[in-house]
Amino acid sequence: MTSIIKFICYFTQGQNHRIMSEKIKSPNCEICSFKGLLFDSLKPDELGRMNSCKDQFDFGKGEIICQEGDNINSIIYVNRGLIKLHKDVPGKQSQIVSIARPFDFVGLLSVFSKTKYFYSITAIEDSAVCFISKVCIINEINRNGKFALDIISRMSKITDDILETKFALSSKNLRGRIAHILLDFANNIYKSREFDLPVSRREIAELIDMRTENVIRIMSEFRRDKIIKINGHTIEIINEDMLQKISVAG
Repeated sequence: MTSIIKFICYFTQGQNHRIMSEKIKSPNCEICSFKGLLFDSLKPDELGRMNSCKDQFDFGKGEIICQEGDNINSIIYVNRGLIKLHKDVPGKQSQIVSIARPFDFVGLLSVFSKTKYFYSITAIEDSAVCFISKVCIINEINRNGKFALDIISRMSKITDDILETKFALSSKNLRGRIAHILLDFANNIYKSREFDLPVSRREIAELIDMRTENVIRIMSEFRRDKIIKINGHTIEIINEDMLQKISVAG
């Protein structure tokens, strides 16, 4: 039976509780799909220790998972849904650092170098998130050199992915950036040419460093040119070849 508990960033100490979130039955790490992403080198007893050090929670769309300034007490793994990492600067447009999708680890780059989050984390659709204790991860690294190498390898991949995405977007014009984002949602996240866009036009602008009005204008151009259909939050790509050309040429 599930229980409702007050929770913030895996029982962050010294923080005011802000979220009423639902703790759900955590999947066993031994059979979970993310075992092969990071925990393949662990023996059954080591995996059992890791399983006892994590909890899974459900977050509704728009719920804050962690706030900038909260203590980093855990590594976050996205089991289901989408979450955004975002930085709010007073007087300026918020900036989305990245969007994490299923099988992504969040906070892995910061967990060994910082004690507090320098960005906030929010669900952009209904999501299930696992929190793995930072202390347990560090203890296992000290015991298991192969696991330590797996952590380093995963951190390197995360860094590469962030840099590649940022370079891909920064090297394109405005039309190319939006085409790139729409293709990413269609091909890599939803695996469908028709999907409900989980972010607002403003959030797209924050993600690709544009003004909201430019996002609205260019998406309207794509609709007028019969590249996409827009029905409320639903996007349908009807000319994928043209959208791909715009993304590449951009």
